[in-house]
Amino acid sequence: MFHLWSNSSHDEENDELKAKSKVNELKAALGPLSGRSLKYCTDECLKRYLDARNGNVGKSKKMLEATLKWRSTYKPDEIHWKEVAVEGETGKAFRANFHDRHGRTVLILRPGLQNTTLIDNQIRHLVYLMENAILNLPEGQEQMAWLIDFTGWSLSTSVPIKSARETINILQNHYPERLAVAFLYSPPRIFEAFWKIVKIFLDPKTFQKVKFVYPMNKESVELMRSYFDVDNLPTEFGGKATLKYDHDEFSRLMMEDDEKTSTFWGSSDKHKHGSSNSYSGAEVVPEPTSLAPPAS
Repeated sequence: MFHLWSNSSHDEENDELKAKSKVNELKAALGPLSGRSLKYCTDECLKRYLDARNGNVGKSKKMLEATLKWRSTYKPDEIHWKEVAVEGETGKAFRANFHDRHGRTVLILRPGLQNTTLIDNQIRHLVYLMENAILNLPEGQEQMAWLIDFTGWSLSTSVPIKSARETINILQNHYPERLAVAFLYSPPRIFEAFWKIVKIFLDPKTFQKVKFVYPMNKESVELMRSYFDVDNLPTEFGGKATLKYDHDEFSRLMMEDDEKTSTFWGSSDKHKHGSSNSYSGAEVVPEPTSLAPPAS
């Protein structure tokens, strides 16, 4: 028995060394970084991009560089709640006040409560919530869980296929390995036609994380309850808790988090003096720093 445990421990150490070696290889391939790109590219971040590309350093580098370019233009870390608050008025998407059994942040989505028509702003709202969920991940956690309630959903409230594809591309390409699991709770039969098209855009890893749950299907219900405590889970998802979305209270929490976000990314002054979609010309750009360790 000791021999088996020893081998297992040895294998784990080898896996950790290989993973660390891959991270260092990716660091070296990326070259010197500065500012927010440097802050973004933590070891944990690099691991996620490597996982998303099955350890291929070249593909991971290409993916990560595309994200850094996207973040420098889209500026997800500079979206403030007041810019997207109208999207949250009905509670169609928000961060839950509970975690899953693994302690992960939970996002609740209720597409049947769609209240706007501007697709670009709907996507900005979701990106904002992704950034906020990441900000609120417990220490040691890299992923979140999604709960999607289809009450009231119809083809008239669904986003156009083109927009769904754009949203999926952003989530898959720029937030790799952030999703642990997504539970689609009791979707109507008509959703199947929409899903047949949308699932084409999902990569295999993401597709495996999407779980359909039907109240009459014991196996799917048990799977969901293996991730969530029924006392925390809202009744809309087959649990015992009452789901109450208070837009004013949620807005207060988001504005508090906006301050944390600004402090984290070093943009407190800009946050206090108004939002900007471009970096200030007076902003001092730090010297690029290499992520790779010095050669021994």
